[in-house]
Amino acid sequence: MPASAMCKGTGSLARTSGPAGSSRPRPRPAATADETSPPGGAANLPPSASFRERMAVPVTPEDILKVLEQPPRRPLTAREILAPFDLKRDERQSALHLLDELLASGAVVRRSDGRFQAVALRSLVSGTISIHRDGYGFLRPEDADADDVFIPAHALAGIMPGDRLAIRVERSRRRRGQVEGEVVRVLERAHQELVGRFASARSGGIVTPVDPHLPGQILVAPDAAGGARPGDIVIVRIERYAGREQPASGRVLSLLGREDDPAVEILAIVHKYGLPSEFPAPVAAAAALLPGEVAAADLVDRVDLRALPLVTIDGESARDFDDAVAARIEANGCIRLWVAIADVGHYVPAGGVIDVEARERGTSVYFPDRCIPMLPEHLSNGLCSLNPRLDRLTLTAEILFDQSGKRRESSFYAAVIASRERLTYTRASALLDGDAAAEPVPSEVMDSLRTLLELARRLRAMRQGRGSLDFDLPEAELVLDLQGRPEAIVRSERNQAHRLIEECMLAANEAVATYLAQAGAPILYRIHEPPNAEKLIAFQQFVAHFNYGLNLSGSVVDPLELQKLLAVVAGKPEERMINQVLLRSLKQARYAAENHGHFGLAAELYCHFTSPIRRYPDLQVHRALRQTLLHPPRREVPPAVVAELAELAELTSARERRAMEAEREIIALKKCQFMAKRVGEEFDGFIVGVQSFGLFVELVDFFVEGLVRLPALGDDYYQFDPELHRLVGTSRRRIFQIGDAMRVVVEGVDLPRREIDFVPVGIVAASPAQPRKLGRGGLTGDRTGGKSGRDGSKGGKNGGRDGRRKTGR
Repeated sequence: MPASAMCKGTGSLARTSGPAGSSRPRPRPAATADETSPPGGAANLPPSASFRERMAVPVTPEDILKVLEQPPRRPLTAREILAPFDLKRDERQSALHLLDELLASGAVVRRSDGRFQAVALRSLVSGTISIHRDGYGFLRPEDADADDVFIPAHALAGIMPGDRLAIRVERSRRRRGQVEGEVVRVLERAHQELVGRFASARSGGIVTPVDPHLPGQILVAPDAAGGARPGDIVIVRIERYAGREQPASGRVLSLLGREDDPAVEILAIVHKYGLPSEFPAPVAAAAALLPGEVAAADLVDRVDLRALPLVTIDGESARDFDDAVAARIEANGCIRLWVAIADVGHYVPAGGVIDVEARERGTSVYFPDRCIPMLPEHLSNGLCSLNPRLDRLTLTAEILFDQSGKRRESSFYAAVIASRERLTYTRASALLDGDAAAEPVPSEVMDSLRTLLELARRLRAMRQGRGSLDFDLPEAELVLDLQGRPEAIVRSERNQAHRLIEECMLAANEAVATYLAQAGAPILYRIHEPPNAEKLIAFQQFVAHFNYGLNLSGSVVDPLELQKLLAVVAGKPEERMINQVLLRSLKQARYAAENHGHFGLAAELYCHFTSPIRRYPDLQVHRALRQTLLHPPRREVPPAVVAELAELAELTSARERRAMEAEREIIALKKCQFMAKRVGEEFDGFIVGVQSFGLFVELVDFFVEGLVRLPALGDDYYQFDPELHRLVGTSRRRIFQIGDAMRVVVEGVDLPRREIDFVPVGIVAASPAQPRKLGRGGLTGDRTGGKSGRDGSKGGKNGGRDGRRKTGR
C-alpha cells in the first residue's frame, strides 16, 4: 500500500485496508489557569498514606490557592483558608499538609503574623518546560527576548513536558553561581489525558505512558480501571498529578486495544497529538442533509466549462480531488490555462457547524494507511470532490501565459465542470511518454496534456530564472501489509506528471494572491521569510569547504544565488548534503494576515487556493475571492478583521505543524518496526547529520536514518566542528562529515523512542576538495555543469518546504 493514504470509509479514522481502528473520546480542552496547581500538584500525602487515602483527598493545592487569590487577596489564617471546605479531622490534617507543600514550593508565603499569602505571579518568570531524558529541563520564557532557564531534575517532580510554569530565577550554589529556576507554580497542564499501558497492581492498576518522554506512572483504583486488563492500551485521565513523595493517580476513560495491535499504535499517536478521531454528531447530521449531486439551481450565474477537457491527476489511491486542469495553445503561441478548484464554500457556509469543525481541524492528516479528513466524507470524497464525468461546482482561475511563461492576464469565476478523466501520475506520465501500454484518452484530452507539459516547462524556467528553489531530496514510501505492518520501504518516484501539476498549482496560487492583494481583500497569505543571518553565514562557510562561494549582501541573500548554487552542485557527490544543509537553514513556511513574500518560491505574493477540501486557509481564500468578485473592497480592512485573520493564521499554522509532526512520528514508528526485524544485518549508508554525540546515517536501500554514537567510532577523541558539520579525531585526524559513505550494522531499535542505533563496520572514502581562498562572491568553484536538479512536486519539497503535497504546498 503506498504511503499517500486516502480519505475513505467513515470519515473519522478510516483505514484503507485491514481491520477498522477503534475511536477515542474527543480530547478535553487545555486546562485554564484556574484548573492548575503548584509543583507536585497531586495531593501530597505522606508515604505512609494508603492507596485509598492518596486517591480521595477532597482539597487540592489549586483549591487552596483559589481561596488565597479571591479579592481582595488579603492574608488568611490556616483556619480561614480551610473554612470553605467543611473538612473532617483527618481531611483537615491532609489539607494542612498541602499548605506546607505550597510553602515549601514558594507558591505561598507565611507572614510574620502567621497568616498565609499567595505569591504574586508578576514577580515570577513564566514559560513552557522541555525535559531532557536525564530528568533536568529548560524553561522557554514567554518573553521572546529572554534566555531559556535551566531547572534541575529534583525540582521537576510531577512536571511533564509542555507544562506552563511560573518559576523563580536565582543563582545556584551547586552550579557555581549560574542561573537556574525553582518551580513555584504550574499555570497550565499540557497533559490532562494520556495513552498508557495498563498493568495490574495490588490495589488496582498502574498505567505507564507509552510516550517515553512522559515521566512516571499513574495509579488507578479498582473502581476507576474501566475494565482494563494487563496489556491493554488505555486512555487515562490524570486526576492527581505526581508530587515529591507519591505518584500520580487517575481514571481509565477508554480502551484502545491490545498493545500488539498495529491499529492501536496509530490511535495512540492520534491521541498524543490531540487529533480528532470522529466528527461530532451535529457535523455529521449537517453533512447528511446536503444533496448527493449538484442541483440545477446551483448552476445559476456559473460559467459552463463542461466542454473543456479538464482532468484530475493524483496519486493511485486518492479519493479527494480538489483540482482539475486543462490548457490550450492560442494562435500567437501563448498558452491559456484553466485551474478548476472544488467550490467547498458553496456547501460550507462560514460559521456553520461544518465550518467551525473544519476550522478547528485546520487540515486533513494523512497516515500511511488512513486519513483524518478536514471535512466529512460526503463532502471530501463526494459532493465537493471533482470525480470524473460528474457535474461539480468550482472556483476557476483562467490564466494566459506568453511564450516565456510570464502571466499576461487572469480571470476568476464560479463555474460548473465535468472532469473527463481521473488520471494517476503514473498513467499521465506514460501517456505523455507515448507508452503504447498506457490506457488511451480522447484526443482532446491528450492535446491538453501535451500543452500542459509545455506550459509546465515554461513556468519552471520562469520560476528558476527569478530564483525559486527546488530541492532534489528523495522520499521514502512505505508498503504495508493488510494488518498495517511495514513490508517494504521504497523510493517515492516523481515524474513529469508531478511537475506538471505542481507548476499549475503554483501558478494559480500566485495569480489569486496577486489579484486579491491588488483588490485590498483580507486573506491569509502563505509566507516564507528569508533565513536568519547566522544560518546564512554558517551555510556560506559550509559550502566554502567544497570550493563554492555564496554572495551575501550584508546578511541577506538573493534566492537566485541559492538557486544557482543548487544548479551547479546537481549531479555531484556533495549535492545531497548541500541540499540538506540548505533546507535545514531555511525557515518553515507559514500563514500570515500580512504579506511578507515567499522566499523559497522567490514570489512577492503567494497564498493557498488550490486545496480547500483538505486545507482551511484555502477555504478562507475562496471566500475572500467570491466576496471580492461580487463586491470589491472600497475601504481599508478594519483592524478587527486583521486581528481575526492573524488569529486564524496562527491557528492554521499550528494545525499544519501538528499534522506534520504526527505524520512524521507515524513514519518513524513504521521505519523502526521495519528495521527491528533486521537487527544484526549490514547495510550501506551515508552520513546525513553530525552532532557532538554522534553521526546520523541514512541507509541507501531504505531511506532509514539511525544514529552512530560517538563511542562506536573507535579509540580516539573527536571534536565537533559545527561550521563544517563534521567530527575530527584529535589523535588520528580521522574526519567524519556529511556525505561520507559508511557501512553499518543495525545494533538495536528502541520502538517507544523511535530510535535506531547503528555501528560502523567500514568507511568508504568520500573526501571533499580542500578549502581554498575564494574570490569575491559568486560561484567560484571549478566544478560546473552536471544535470539539473528535479522540480518539487506534489510529493516534493519545492520552494522552502512548500511544494504541492498532502501536508502542505
